[in-house]
Amino acid sequence: MPVNPTGRDLKRLLAEDTDPPSPIAMLNLLRFKEGGRPDYEEYARRIAPFLERVGGEMIYVGDASTSLVAPDGWDWDVLLVVRYPSRRAFCDMVADEEYQEITGLRTGAVEEAVLQATVPWSA
Repeated sequence: MPVNPTGRDLKRLLAEDTDPPSPIAMLNLLRFKEGGRPDYEEYARRIAPFLERVGGEMIYVGDASTSLVAPDGWDWDVLLVVRYPSRRAFCDMVADEEYQEITGLRTGAVEEAVLQATVPWSA
């Protein structure tokens, strides 16, 4: 299972953008490799300036706990929700050359992941 978005994934994300662009909350469900958590925690610390540059913010991070309703094997270690002002802001961050220098921490730490953009419900 891939743990990072591909160029094709990012193009699809941008193609589904709204006019005007709306904020997104990126859902991250993560399962770590054996011993991978410390590297991911370092990645999480080092991503802060990149989020700030694009106007993003970490809304929630927590350890996964009791699954009440889930398919077999749907056991995650951590859930993160990160807000970005737009899909473009997320893509700009991911494309940043300096950001690319820290992605190895994430890639090396994560065994499986779900990365899904969410959009606010309209009232």
